[in-house]
Amino acid sequence: MIDAHCHLYDSKFDDLREEILKNITQTKQICICSADMVENSKKAITLANENPYVYATIGTHPHEVIEFSKNDLDEYRCMAKNKKVVAIGEIGLDYYYDLDTKQTQIDVLKSQIELAISLNLPCVFHVREAIGDFLNVIKDYKDYFLKTPCVMHSFSGSVESAKILLNYNFYLSINGICTFKNAKTILDVIRSVPLDRLLIETDAPYLAPTPHRGEINRPEYVLFVAKRIAELKNLDEKTVIKQTEINTKKVFKIV
Repeated sequence: MIDAHCHLYDSKFDDLREEILKNITQTKQICICSADMVENSKKAITLANENPYVYATIGTHPHEVIEFSKNDLDEYRCMAKNKKVVAIGEIGLDYYYDLDTKQTQIDVLKSQIELAISLNLPCVFHVREAIGDFLNVIKDYKDYFLKTPCVMHSFSGSVESAKILLNYNFYLSINGICTFKNAKTILDVIRSVPLDRLLIETDAPYLAPTPHRGEINRPEYVLFVAKRIAELKNLDEKTVIKQTEINTKKVFKIV
């Protein structure tokens, strides 16, 4: 059972990290630790170097673009030499809170996609309230996406946007939102998207699934996401777990 997206360096884990990492090791649960800025990319790599089941992604989240500089690209390029770095991410566009950084977000997104292309790495994307602009950006890099599977983390879009992303060779990563009572659109997406194009994630320590909603999320809670997908697709949860493991290892080239 793989957690395709979590933030093990997050300060919310400070009192739990040792226990969680011990559990990851004991259960041999692969976790993709996704970063959001240079500092946390370094932390993600440190955790990955110290645990055989943790892998890192590196990059600048759209919330952090004001602090972004060309020097960051140079640092990421150097970090990517580490074999435990499996992707550039999480990167993308997020217009939910602040539109003042819209153009900056687009520029930083493009520069990081181009970095991924130069490094022959996939991307992990975060897109919120910005799918139109995101689709306009990725059109310019279609050749890259068609040969390099990428991930839309915490997918929350429509069935229509899911279909477009699938045509770009994307995998959609589903988290605890699908277990929430008010979830609707994501349930339609899960039903419509083939299992061999889905990943499961926690986004821990955030978005804890029902029945742990409101708590600090943990990598092992990804099981509740697998159970919900299994229910919606009328499948055995072991089938969901096995196929999403295959999918995640394929995207991130994990042997």
